[in-house]
Amino acid sequence: MTTDIQRLNQRLASAQPSATYRIIDRVAERRAQGAKIISLCAGEPDFDTPGHVREAAIEAIVNGHTRYTQVAGVRSLREAVAAKFRRENGLDVTWQDTLVCNGGKQVIYNALAATLNEEDQVIIPAPYWVSYPEMVQLCGGEARIVTCEANTGFKLTAAALAEAITPRTRWLILNSPSNPTGAVYSREELQALAEVLLANPHVLILADDIYEHLIFDDQTFFTLAQVEPGLAARTLTMNGVSKAYAMTGWRIGFATGPRWLLEAMEKLQGQQTSGASSISQQAALAALEGPKDFIHESRAVFQSRRDLMVELLNSTPGLECVSPAGAFYAFASCSGLIGRTSPGGRVLHTDEDVAHALLDEADVAVVHGSAFGLGPYIRIAYALDDASLHKACEAIKTFCSHLR
Repeated sequence: MTTDIQRLNQRLASAQPSATYRIIDRVAERRAQGAKIISLCAGEPDFDTPGHVREAAIEAIVNGHTRYTQVAGVRSLREAVAAKFRRENGLDVTWQDTLVCNGGKQVIYNALAATLNEEDQVIIPAPYWVSYPEMVQLCGGEARIVTCEANTGFKLTAAALAEAITPRTRWLILNSPSNPTGAVYSREELQALAEVLLANPHVLILADDIYEHLIFDDQTFFTLAQVEPGLAARTLTMNGVSKAYAMTGWRIGFATGPRWLLEAMEKLQGQQTSGASSISQQAALAALEGPKDFIHESRAVFQSRRDLMVELLNSTPGLECVSPAGAFYAFASCSGLIGRTSPGGRVLHTDEDVAHALLDEADVAVVHGSAFGLGPYIRIAYALDDASLHKACEAIKTFCSHLR
């Protein structure tokens, strides 16, 4: 029986832990038991942070950049962030229009916590990153999920957006390239969404562009405020260094948007965590101002891995996978496996059953698509070397070939 002293905040009590981290915890348990697990579930590049960035961090320590910074970030980094948004995204902003946070996740949470009140709704296209609905719920809002099936490329259409908007709609969250599907919105698709948003001036937009530089086949990346400047006054454009520069552990995210919103987010952050790590900020500055060779090289590697994964998955009985346009995830339909029985005797009623059976019986860790709002799918992160990817796919294929 739970005692009164153990009573939790009601919003937290009803929130769900991250499905991704639950799988990661299971991987750790299996490895502790001696199993050799190939993990395809973590959403981070497998490359080392570029050398000049690491050197900048060491230099920052040696030079004494080890004290508190301004809550919104040091001015030099904010100037570099503004320059990045001008150079790469065509946004007319200055350093005063930016905010630096402890990772991209904090950018999103700060924005929602600063603006949501009871009964406010947030439109979230599904499949979605697992944290979006939980953040909305923790901040007192209501997630309004709009399912985007494979026939739309897993992307939100203008018609679906128009139907989802209500007088209670506060935000639309748009992630491109997408986690978990790798879907990328074209200029034309964004313009169609923009027309709907222009007709609904009460809706704020959060553009999560964290995978911006992981876009394949020589496509051009566009963000919503770039395509429709008329929306800039109510769009928060979020990015960071974690994916593009293999800096997930450095915890630096940043954003640009209307100053009233940034000021509210800064106030919240000042009472929550204060500024980001001073050393990480210096490293992020080196990343944004330094050479960009790493981005081009890693993108080419990820595109090659994508091609490999799509080919191997589509040759596996019961799996189907469209080729993702960006990020480093394959979102494969496993509908052909549902209802069958694994070699170990597990009946695969759901995609979650598939994910757990693959971990327990094939020693391969993936995340079930229903955790991202759409099943039956599995999300496979191909942020591993080719040899490991080949080995994992062979194990998946053997598992699927022996289903009853």
